[in-house]
Amino acid sequence: MKKRFITGAVTLTTSMLLGIGSVGAADKVKSDHPDWKFFKKAAQGGMAEVTLGQMAANKAESEAVKSFGQQMVTDHGKANQELKDLAAAESVTLPTEMSVEAKALQEKLSGLSGIEFDKAYMEEMLKDHKKDISAFQKEAQQGKDPEVKNWAEKTLPTLQEHYTLAQTTNSKIGVK
Repeated sequence: MKKRFITGAVTLTTSMLLGIGSVGAADKVKSDHPDWKFFKKAAQGGMAEVTLGQMAANKAESEAVKSFGQQMVTDHGKANQELKDLAAAESVTLPTEMSVEAKALQEKLSGLSGIEFDKAYMEEMLKDHKKDISAFQKEAQQGKDPEVKNWAEKTLPTLQEHYTLAQTTNSKIGVK
């Protein structure tokens, strides 16, 4: 029995190491594009915005938060499609899942309701859009690929509008 357990543990560990190795190899291939990190973060962030926006549109107590969530679904859905098209033109494979952090936030928010949900969601949206604006400004100024730089520059005003809208929505629900 003990021998079978050890053999199983070794097999599982080996499988996990091989799996990690293949993920690393896949990232290595993807990272050949000079703006890969931006592509990755933008794709994962966009997926998170849509997923969490859908959650807010359905779950929020405040109409302002529901409306904000729906706006995230619409605008980030459009931006996600543009990013997919750009990635295809650049021969870049985008991630297909949200980041671990975004999944954790989704889980945290799913456990909240009412005004607690509204406040937690909007606080995160304010922080997130502030970070996004910074990342998109940096890409627009310092990106290596002209097409990616142009997309970041074109998308930046929408993110800035989202930040302003998040501030307004936060004040409507009593978040400072």
